[in-house]
Amino acid sequence: RLSRGERTGVSPSEACKAPKMSSQKVLPSRMTLTSTKNRLKGANTGHKLLKKKSDALTVRIRMILKQIVDNKLVMGAALKEANFSLAGVYYSAGDNIKYQVLQNVPATAAAKVGMRVDNVAGVKIPVFEKAEHEGKKDLTGLSSGGQKVEESRVTFSKALDSLIALASLQSAFVALDEAQKITNRRVNALEYVVIPRLEDTVRYIATELDELEREEFVRLKKVQAGKKRRMEEEAAKLAALEEAGLVSPGGAKSMLEEQKDPDDLFT
Repeated sequence: RLSRGERTGVSPSEACKAPKMSSQKVLPSRMTLTSTKNRLKGANTGHKLLKKKSDALTVRIRMILKQIVDNKLVMGAALKEANFSLAGVYYSAGDNIKYQVLQNVPATAAAKVGMRVDNVAGVKIPVFEKAEHEGKKDLTGLSSGGQKVEESRVTFSKALDSLIALASLQSAFVALDEAQKITNRRVNALEYVVIPRLEDTVRYIATELDELEREEFVRLKKVQAGKKRRMEEEAAKLAALEEAGLVSPGGAKSMLEEQKDPDDLFT
């Protein structure tokens, strides 16, 4: 038995390299060809736009990564300074200072975190912001350790700012990374599936239309050749009749031909 490649004359490697025809059943017509070309143009335009969006997201993600690294260093230094200031408070005011702080905690928070939504390349990312509320600082005027408590409050407030900024950056990174993955999947789908399939469909329709045009041209040539052949045969018959004297030159009928009248039917 002959293999498929031997029957078709195509090697397996060439068959793998050959472009796959679109699995969509399309009617080869001029309207379908125009519609498919418009779809292909739209797919190419969408691919370019999504590629630009992916590049913009990549640049923004790299920028955010750098900011995250820098902010982590700042946050580490701020937390270290806050812990040192807290140790100074315990050293100056004693261990009982924490009970005094708990007793003077206000009913409302001194700092609140709000959120707004920012738009980056069509991706909505959350941005956290701190809103401070100035309240009474009863511990500031303590005879022992009041200044240290105020310094500790300021350092912890700076550490909170660093934490909020880091939370915003990490949330933005997660949102942008997910959006970039989705965009890359769409780019790959357009580049490796949709656009090649539409190109194969355009080539298939164009090939079929060319084949139909060639068939129509051959059919017209055959019709023209048949008409020409019949005209030549009629001319040859007419020449033979003229030589036999049955038809006068110039197309007039002979006397013998004129005597043949059609039969009349009477009712």
